Amino acid sequence: MSTAVLGARPASRSLAPARPTGSPTRPAGSLPAWARRLPAVAATALLPWLVVLAVCHETAWVALDLGELTALLRLDALLRRRSPAAFPVACAVAVLLTGDALADVGTAGHGLPLAAAVVMAGCVELPLAAVCLALGRRSAAHA
Repeated sequence: MSTAVLGARPASRSLAPARPTGSPTRPAGSLPAWARRLPAVAATALLPWLVVLAVCHETAWVALDLGELTALLRLDALLRRRSPAAFPVACAVAVLLTGDALADVGTAGHGLPLAAAVVMAGCVELPLAAVCLALGRRSAAHA
């Protein structure tokens, strides 16, 4: 039985995968440029939610989200300066977001409120925490 290798290259050619010409290259594990702006975008998105919470007299949640807002804005400022101090702030943001996600899921009750809390935690809060940690780590590595 013979085996044909389709698309096999002669031994004299490089076995490295071909890269499309003109495509931007990023090191493995690096984040796209737009990710650096994510803390500022998230802080901006929190503003209307803070108004809703304040109108509903949810003081504890307003305080937590104000802390998140402040930490996200501080992280954004440090990332723009490429400061090594961004990593501890990124850790604080991640802790706040993770705690918020856990508190939301833990206090949601049953049915639709629980489903909404799980979706927000899994699709917004926890991924944002992970991106903030990656941004802080990257900033510390480049310092």
